[in-house]
Parts: sequence; C-alpha cells; structure tokens
Amino acid sequence: MLGIVKAYTTRVGEGPFTAELDDADGQRLGERGHEFGTVTGRKRRCGWFDAVLVRQTCATSGVSGIALTKLDVLDGFETLKICVGYELDGERIDYLPTAADHQARCKPIWEEMPGWSESTEGARSWADLPAEAIKYVRRVEELIDCPVAMLSTSPEREDTILVTDPFAD
Repeated sequence: MLGIVKAYTTRVGEGPFTAELDDADGQRLGERGHEFGTVTGRKRRCGWFDAVLVRQTCATSGVSGIALTKLDVLDGFETLKICVGYELDGERIDYLPTAADHQARCKPIWEEMPGWSESTEGARSWADLPAEAIKYVRRVEELIDCPVAMLSTSPEREDTILVTDPFAD
C-alpha cells in the first residue's frame, strides 16, 4: 500500500501537535507550501517532519512505500530538523501515545540536518536534486523504516521522481 506524506508535517484544527513550529520557520513552511484550507482559507498548523508519527502510521496501516510530497517547500532552509522521538515526563519514547493528554505533554526530540540553497522545484530525477536533499530523503526512509517510492518537487504532476513502482508486486 502506498502512503502519501509531506516532507514536513501539518495539522488542521485543535489538539496536540508535537512537531508544531510557532515561529518564522513554521510560517515559512505554511506560506511556501500554500497551507491554507481550500474552503475556509484557514491556516494549517505546520512543523518539521515527524518521523515518529509517520513510522507508526506506516507500521499500523500496512504501508509499504510512501509518496513524499512538497520537497521543494524545504528549499532554502539553512538547517532542517526531523522529530526522531518524544520526551514524555522526562522519559524518551519512540511512539505517539494514544491518550491526548499524554500527546499534549510530549516534547519533540530533534535531529538536525543541513539544508540546501539550490532549488529542487521541477526536479524529475535524482540527478536534478542537490546532494543534501537526497540525504534528507534517505534519512527520512531510515527513520520511518519505509522506502520512498515517489518524490514530488512541485504542484505539477510531471515534477515527480518515480523511485520504484509502488504498485509492483
């Protein structure tokens, strides 16, 4: 089964959101990614990629490959962060607790990676990507324990890198 996930994390509405950024980086992700509701126009909450959440979702949903979208939104960040774990009441955990009150108390544990200044927009092959963008994608794969089957680099359908056929047996 193919899962679809952004190269960063968003959430609509209220509730816990461990990887949320209430700063200029979060605003930049929202603006660059056009993260506004199509009907309401309400701003989506944005944060760095939450590998814990995605790994857990892939494992429990039977996802065998992901389509990683909106890589181009990360262009120009000097440093990128990935949430690699949570701290809950002083203890490190590697899963999202089921209870909302526990989720609300989780603090992200970040891993930093260098960003890239080159544009990935419109890339259609690995050769078109900056080395740091490839390293980011490969690190995401490691952290979520699931391969990236497709990678999108703009809103245009053609701007997709097909890594593996997600529908092959």
